[in-house]
Amino acid sequence: MGIDSAHRSRWKIAEVVFGLPLPVSIGLQLVAPFSLPQGILRQALLILRIALIIVGIGLIVSARREFARYGQPTDPGQPTSQVIKTGLFAISRNPLHLGSVIVFLGITFTLNNLWVLVTLPLSIILCHYILIIPEEQYLATKFGKEYEEYVASVVDG
Repeated sequence: MGIDSAHRSRWKIAEVVFGLPLPVSIGLQLVAPFSLPQGILRQALLILRIALIIVGIGLIVSARREFARYGQPTDPGQPTSQVIKTGLFAISRNPLHLGSVIVFLGITFTLNNLWVLVTLPLSIILCHYILIIPEEQYLATKFGKEYEEYVASVVDG
């Protein structure tokens, strides 16, 4: 019997993998503040933080629309019936995760909490092992050569 989905657990989603370190970062900030100093640098980052959040959300929304366009699920436990190769997926295998990383960076500067940068590598590592590896194993098993050719045509991020 084959694998019917990459993830069966409701918590194995980008929102959790990237969302849980956020309250940890906020708690660390309360205990040991780690921020950019007041001044011109912080003001200059206003445009950057807004841009990061908009770009990240844009990637997430665009990727989810591409899933919807092909009737593919984004919830754990649902089988995938085809490899999506259009839209953002023509350039990146993981635009949802990439969008999450970019939003996370925008939140770092919005909250002026550099602890978020400290927890970001943990989120990226968790994303790789909890989300990406099982997804790619599932797709490789289910779609074989078609998926291998797709992987060769796009970048990881």
